[in-house]
Amino acid sequence: MKSVHALLLASTCITGLSAMPAMAQEVASNDTADREIVVTGSRINRPNTTAAAPIQSVTADSIRAQAAVNIEEVMNRLPQIAPDSQQNYQDSDGRQRLKLRNLGFERTLVLVDGKRLGTMNGEDVNMIPTSLIERVDVLTGGASAVYGSDAVAGVVNFIMKPDFEGVQLNANYNFYAHENKPGLVSEVASQYGFTQPARGNAFDGGRVDLSLTAGKKLFDDRFHISGYVNYRQGDLVPYMSRETSGCQLSQAVKDGPLTCTVSTYTPNGYISPRTGANDGAQYVNNPDGTRTFVPYSDAVAANPYDGYSFQRRNKRWNAGGFTSFEISNAVELYANVMWFRDRSANPYPARVLSSTAYGDGSTPYQVNCDNPFLSAAQASTICGAAAGTSTMVPIEVRYRFNGAPALDDLYLNKGTRISAGVRGEFAKGWNYDVGGVYARNRQDWSWAMPDFDRVNNALNVVNVNGTPACASGAADGCLPFDPFSANSPYNNSALFDYLVEGSYANQTTINTLYNVVATVQGDLGTYGIKSPWAEQGLAVAFGAEYREDQLKGYADDLWRERYGGTDQSLSQHAWEGNVELQAPIIEKKPFAELLQFNGAYRLSKYSSNPDTFSTWKAEAIWSPVRDITFRGSINRAQRAPTVVEAFQGSNISYDRIVPTFNDICAPTITGYTTGPNGQQVPIYGAPQASQEVCRATGLADSLYGSPTLLCPTDIGCTVRRGGFTVNPETAYTKTFGVLLRPRFIKGLTFSVDRFLIDLKDSIGYNDYDYFSNGCLATGQEFFCSMFVRNPDGTLYSNPGTNPATGFLRGGTTNYYKSKSHGWDFQAQYNLGLGAAGRLDFDFSGSLTTLAGGQDSPILPKYNCAGYYGGGCGQLIPKWTHNLRATYTTADQFFSASLNWRHLGPLTNVTNSGDPNLGWTPEGERTTFYRIGAYDYFDLALNFRVQKSFSFRIAANNILDKTPPILPNSYSYGLSRNNTLSARYDSLGRQIAVGATVNF
Repeated sequence: MKSVHALLLASTCITGLSAMPAMAQEVASNDTADREIVVTGSRINRPNTTAAAPIQSVTADSIRAQAAVNIEEVMNRLPQIAPDSQQNYQDSDGRQRLKLRNLGFERTLVLVDGKRLGTMNGEDVNMIPTSLIERVDVLTGGASAVYGSDAVAGVVNFIMKPDFEGVQLNANYNFYAHENKPGLVSEVASQYGFTQPARGNAFDGGRVDLSLTAGKKLFDDRFHISGYVNYRQGDLVPYMSRETSGCQLSQAVKDGPLTCTVSTYTPNGYISPRTGANDGAQYVNNPDGTRTFVPYSDAVAANPYDGYSFQRRNKRWNAGGFTSFEISNAVELYANVMWFRDRSANPYPARVLSSTAYGDGSTPYQVNCDNPFLSAAQASTICGAAAGTSTMVPIEVRYRFNGAPALDDLYLNKGTRISAGVRGEFAKGWNYDVGGVYARNRQDWSWAMPDFDRVNNALNVVNVNGTPACASGAADGCLPFDPFSANSPYNNSALFDYLVEGSYANQTTINTLYNVVATVQGDLGTYGIKSPWAEQGLAVAFGAEYREDQLKGYADDLWRERYGGTDQSLSQHAWEGNVELQAPIIEKKPFAELLQFNGAYRLSKYSSNPDTFSTWKAEAIWSPVRDITFRGSINRAQRAPTVVEAFQGSNISYDRIVPTFNDICAPTITGYTTGPNGQQVPIYGAPQASQEVCRATGLADSLYGSPTLLCPTDIGCTVRRGGFTVNPETAYTKTFGVLLRPRFIKGLTFSVDRFLIDLKDSIGYNDYDYFSNGCLATGQEFFCSMFVRNPDGTLYSNPGTNPATGFLRGGTTNYYKSKSHGWDFQAQYNLGLGAAGRLDFDFSGSLTTLAGGQDSPILPKYNCAGYYGGGCGQLIPKWTHNLRATYTTADQFFSASLNWRHLGPLTNVTNSGDPNLGWTPEGERTTFYRIGAYDYFDLALNFRVQKSFSFRIAANNILDKTPPILPNSYSYGLSRNNTLSARYDSLGRQIAVGATVNF
């Protein structure tokens, strides 16, 4: 098919500023003259397309300037993206997903050239090859009518280079160069004797990114093929390598003293007898090496998190290829394949775990009282009169090995994405595209712990010819375990290998997407169907889509034994059809350089829901003169549950709630009296709820306050989770903005847009007490309809014989409202300097005015913008921006780019002054209640030595700014390193060098 001539990048600029050097933008625009149009936010590809919603673009030049090894680092710096750095997060599974406007990854649709990357639950954007990215378009706000019901928060569209030719080698290496300086954390940690990093420069965290890309055009440029292979490796940076994470700071009492989190898993060895006179006493082996006990205390405790990942160790391979073959104007075949394999690990210290970690936790370890590792004094403490005999006594043992490598929590992620189709022109002004995506992502999670029986075997030690040995012999490789001496040489890697051998439990999850999309688009202007005041005619697009998501999960017997659960095989499919219209009304007339209306409508039918639901959009663009463009759009988006959410909603499980819950319409028991036969007879009081509220739960007035409603004390009332349809959530997204391109300031583009995203009936998990308490407080149907009573009014029944009634509902349901409101600002200025070169400025900023909502009708509305803590987990500053200035010489030999990243301040909700956020006068803090504004500066230098070779060096966070220190950081950001590592540059200055060679 002949490519449609279009000013694609120009249209992107019209919609909003690209986060890239202006020179690169101009070149890219010129290069699009003979390319297939990819317009983010529309299925209609036509010249001079102007979008009515703001789009921010990040180009390949910008990615190189940031010295990014993976795409997550680039995306996390955009104001519209909620930062989520999976490689700097100890508890991560290694997969990177994107979250627009802090509304969750399941509401952000990720595309590659306009087609889905994969399933919502299984995608990993780091599989996308950075060497072939032409640009990344970020369209915020609802895009469901165009792309599918799950594009509630917006779309991130990765546009790949369609015509790469030649051979290119890219090599990048970056590392951290941070100066450790003693500070607050090291001061507190030193009081515990915890080892701290040496003062001075730390050079660590090396990461390698190597890619080889090749492409070729054949048959008069009608056939194109390109391929890539990419290798990435990252080194572990443990907590102990930074002075900011020398221990996990804790502040147990508001404004109280700072302490370090400590652990009984110490290399000194923790011992607690479970019988005799010292039953329950806590001891530690004397750190001086003598076989004596000292009382356990913080002075002899361990730092449990020193080896945790500040940057995870990982290795990744990406590979794939792209091809297209233009047989004629009517038929062009295209296909691409992307494959990845990523292995990462969360290290945990090598330890013998507490016996409470096994089974029901009630079976202690056993040790023989004539164990040769026991001194006489230790044997007396543990065994009493049985000391020196072969008697086995119960004991609690915890021990951290110094001589063994960490035990890795392993994640192996593998995935394949295949996209293929055919497109062409089938009539004058009409084009078609029929294609599909198959994506399969597999995750293998392996987790081990020392085997309980092997620990017991290793504790039963006898003296064989003067040498300690396992009483069971060495047939199974048993080695003796010495928990009765600090840093015992017996407790080495060989022993730990024996303890964990065969104990790796494995769980596998496979997410699969089958997606077929057919689009027909036409320019009706070809047939004279247009406005009498417009040059361009109406344009239409019709689409049909089938999509099936599958999730399979299974585990080995050991995993099920330890962690429970059942194997899963889940599936959900959807049929969707859509229509889209672009209607230029007036063009190039006085006070109407352009007046255009756009619209789209989509119908969706999901297998998990009996109903069909719809989404739509309406947009308008008005340019009174070509210098000014006003734009506005409103989108109604409805998101169906993911396959996991649908399963959680439909799969039935029951619990018996004893005795913490009782029917709010049953009488309360105020006391007891003695009956005629001496039995205890309850004294009944009024129910908690009023008769009107109980009527709303479906209870007959005659049963109000009846003792028969009381939950039986032996079985309790029934809570049922699942067995219900989870309905789509609905979002209304409105954007209004203006774009300025004044002719009297050549090279300037500026835009400001107001966005309003209002989500209701959001899908989430709420347990029974949410509905019971809500019904009690309000009597509203939203809560009270979750009471499903038996005919006699009771809430207890046998689910096996009566599954339809007699329970209170909980689990995954639709609940209340979420909101995200704010302003987006974008600007670009290109300044020519004649023979001296050029200077380009790019700016993008976001002002969040509302990030919150209302969790139920009885709870207050809240706004978390600028706050953290409490229910505000998003960590959203009110204002963030990026400002990049790039100087390029006239011969393009050298360019220098300086970027300023600004993060606005954050305040703890305790000091918000807002009762809706949990503020109370007595709860205000005087310490650690505010994180000030943060400014980071990044510098990138590029040398184009010759046409085929360029060299670059970059420094991010060149001032090595230390991240904010925050006690109890896990409560705020799920990290134990005393900061918010997803939001701030936590490891310090990053240095990067790279080179590109073209053959």
